[in-house]
Amino acid sequence: MIIEIKEQNGAYIGILKGWLDTEKATRFAEEMAPLMAHADKSIELDCSQLEYICSLGLRSLMQLKKASAGKGGTMVLTHVEGEVLNILTITGFYKLFDIR
Repeated sequence: MIIEIKEQNGAYIGILKGWLDTEKATRFAEEMAPLMAHADKSIELDCSQLEYICSLGLRSLMQLKKASAGKGGTMVLTHVEGEVLNILTITGFYKLFDIR
């Protein structure tokens, strides 16, 4: 799992790559710290290269969403497809996120 974070016009883009499984979820939560620090801004998580997400990964996304909402920011998931979309649908999480 790799997360690449970019700032663009005052917004933050996190590009998620690979498998976000249980083993990598703790590291992912740590690597999301810059996004949590800027939760008052617009945050886009590009999932086009994310191949899998586990329940702990979903938890980390929910924490970022809650932090963003609490600080007046926004968070969207983009390019969600394949297995990741299937997991979000089966778990009902697709209803909780702004997915574009």
